[in-house]
Amino acid sequence: MKKTIIDVARELNLSPSTISKIVNNTGRISPQTRERVLKYVKESGYVAMSNARKLSSKKSWTIGVIYSDISLVGFEHPFFSRILQSFKNHVESMGYDIVLIVSKLGNNELTYLEWCRNKKVDGILIVMGNINNPNIIEVVASDYPCVSTDIVMPNLHSIISDDAQGIKLGIEFAIKKGLKRISVVSGPLTVRSFNTRVQTFREEMTRRNLKYNEKDIHFTVGFAYEDGYRIGLEIGKKKDNIPDIVLTFSDVLAFGLIRGLEDSGLRIPDDVSVIGYDDIDFARHYTPALTTIAQDTEEIGLRAAKALLLSINEKQEKTQKIALVPVRLVERETTKK
Repeated sequence: MKKTIIDVARELNLSPSTISKIVNNTGRISPQTRERVLKYVKESGYVAMSNARKLSSKKSWTIGVIYSDISLVGFEHPFFSRILQSFKNHVESMGYDIVLIVSKLGNNELTYLEWCRNKKVDGILIVMGNINNPNIIEVVASDYPCVSTDIVMPNLHSIISDDAQGIKLGIEFAIKKGLKRISVVSGPLTVRSFNTRVQTFREEMTRRNLKYNEKDIHFTVGFAYEDGYRIGLEIGKKKDNIPDIVLTFSDVLAFGLIRGLEDSGLRIPDDVSVIGYDDIDFARHYTPALTTIAQDTEEIGLRAAKALLLSINEKQEKTQKIALVPVRLVERETTKK
């Protein structure tokens, strides 16, 4: 039986993408690793099989990744970076490599679609982006199989967290704790998830006949710690109008919010309880440890990978699909016991 790229990677304790880069003479690989792999594939005859696989299937075994960074945080974004890692792990285990699709590289400026054609990708993952971006609209409207872990639009398969469920969990938690006055802190409404969470908050508070004021909904300009900190100071100034609990729509914003509230003389959770959203790794190590709505980034990335590979291999017709991944509330130290 001839060896596959997965067999070679497993036997050499390397990733399939590393094997692919070496046999195709691309990427930066250490001379020692390159020599070890080339010696092995020469003895096993894998190179001939690899080339034959590409020729017979007319596939590049490459997936394009669009990471249109509307948060201005880049690949350090703790939520989307974990999704991308999970996606990468699965597609590489199936013999695919990934390549970043950008709008400009050096002096060359192309649309996302032109870059995808240039790289001859088999399919496209849109990790995050803006639905009004002409480059993204063009890609989704093309014949390329596309999956997103962020945006929702026609002809796109989206794997996203159940944002409505997360807000309902936060409100139910507050009610059970006897925390009647609920405020929220949201990022910009240009982001789909924030928009959904704000709308769900309004609907759920109305459905439950719970009093709230539009002034209890605070919006940040950006996505950073400093944006949350400014809202914390703003809430802290209203000494006679302090909420019992604040639902914050991102952990990073929650970290800043807590410090802003503390610098205003408020104690967490004695004076104000705080719930974050995401459950990034640092949430459990923060002081006080953050109660938060946990999103399953590993599951989102895995589902996105399986959905895209299925679309590539079965050449499915493009339609709008939305798969919601459940969330859960993790109770820690920023909420009253």
